[in-house]
Amino acid sequence: MAHYHASVKSGAKGTGAAHAQYIERGGRFSVEKFGEIGPSERGNLPEWAMGSAARFFAAADEHERANGSAYREFELALPRELTDGERVQLVRGFVAQEIGERHAYVWAIHEPKGANPHVHIMFSERTRDGIERGEQQYFKRANTQAPERGGCAKSQAFSGGMTGAERKAALEAFRERWTLAQNLALEHAGLDVRVDHRSLEAQGIEREAGQHRGPAISGIEARGQVAECSVRRAAE
Repeated sequence: MAHYHASVKSGAKGTGAAHAQYIERGGRFSVEKFGEIGPSERGNLPEWAMGSAARFFAAADEHERANGSAYREFELALPRELTDGERVQLVRGFVAQEIGERHAYVWAIHEPKGANPHVHIMFSERTRDGIERGEQQYFKRANTQAPERGGCAKSQAFSGGMTGAERKAALEAFRERWTLAQNLALEHAGLDVRVDHRSLEAQGIEREAGQHRGPAISGIEARGQVAECSVRRAAE
């Protein structure tokens, strides 16, 4: 059975632009110092961002409320058994499923040739609704009575408005969806290996689980991030 790792994180106001640069190896995050990346893509950026994820998240850093999050991020291990092209197809399909046209995003595959290929999917919680807004208005509080006067509403998928039990259930459902997406990709590739998001105990396996610490995990505190869920389980 293949390795499994999935985490959902939030980034504090003031950390968005730098993290977007880290993902794409821009600014001070040079390839020489931080390593090469594989394919990357951006999507759903408003016109004022001029096609730049770093520009978009710099605006989030500036205009989100003081105690708000500048972004959310999925960090997902990718099956080593898949080819480069198959991993890209897996990521694109999952982004289409989880983000679609609703949120501005950027993703990039890190360690594409290494022992730990994984993808960073960074996105705004702000939900696009078809109304054109300027940079500052985009991040204002939403106005349910007159949407054109307020900002883009924030998704509640992993954040506010949930009890602890509801948030745990949402994260577990997310992990299961990522499991299904990977296993479908492995099946289509004609491979017998599968991943499982459940604990070893739930799988009936009696041994200590391995724990994954990707390059972003070790620097969470330094970049002002808060890790909500980070799990890697191996059952080979």
